[in-house]
Amino acid sequence: MARKRKGRDISGWLIVDKPAGITSTAVVNKVRWALEAKKAGHAGTLDPEATGLLAVALGEATKTVPYITDATKAYAFTIRLGQATNTDDTEGEVTAESDIRPSDDEIKEALHGFVGEIMQVPPQFSAVKIDGERAYKRARDGEEMEIAARPLWVEELVLTDRPDADTAVLEMTCGKGGYVRSIARDLGQTLGCHAHVLTLRRLWSGPFDLENAVTLDQIDAEARTPALDARLLPVEAGLADLPELKATAEGATRLRNGNPGMVLAAGGIEYGDEAWASHDGRPVAVGRYKAGELHPVRVFNLPDA
Repeated sequence: MARKRKGRDISGWLIVDKPAGITSTAVVNKVRWALEAKKAGHAGTLDPEATGLLAVALGEATKTVPYITDATKAYAFTIRLGQATNTDDTEGEVTAESDIRPSDDEIKEALHGFVGEIMQVPPQFSAVKIDGERAYKRARDGEEMEIAARPLWVEELVLTDRPDADTAVLEMTCGKGGYVRSIARDLGQTLGCHAHVLTLRRLWSGPFDLENAVTLDQIDAEARTPALDARLLPVEAGLADLPELKATAEGATRLRNGNPGMVLAAGGIEYGDEAWASHDGRPVAVGRYKAGELHPVRVFNLPDA
């Protein structure tokens, strides 16, 4: 018999402002401990030295994680010009150097080539799987791998500051799967000067931003108190980018049992669109809208309000 997981059946989102020097998994473990939660996960890993928004899902909110992982995100990052490293950030060893320092106008012109649908090769030190093994594990053993390029949608990439000749500050808005370290590496190659990431901060992800974020110090101070519970955003906060449909009482019952249920169509909803259904102000299910019904793919098991 499987061991029953201890903790509270608590559901919602806690938005954390992650500091540098800690893994995303460690942040999730801290949140789970502080809220005594049975289940928790995050929507999009940040490198240990990266800072900024980490959305932590608890309980039934973990079923909405894919909608945040797939959402558009924004980053602010500083790059060091004139040096390449084997990790494409400050954690690695310098592998190449250059005396070339591009002008602001040259950087701005080069950035045009990184906007829109681009092909990006992930860093050697990344969580991409190569023959079933994480690339970073093989890279730590000194192996250099051929990693296939993959598509990335970059909505915006702009130069926001140039503190000195060696550094440039950029902001990027992009879709799922973007590696800022790859952007820095490839931009340095385009400019003929090499480059790597100095600092990286995630500003927002989908519907979540840093305005409602809590620090680790605040989590420690409010651990296992109603004050921290009060910071939780509802489960449906992770569904903000999907249309909401109102389920009938009978439809809600059917949906909770995993069956198609009747919903009241919202304006603009079309056959086959992905949406979520609510009843009495509570999320019931996520699925596809078809001819007056929602066909569920994820069902929420939430207590009555």
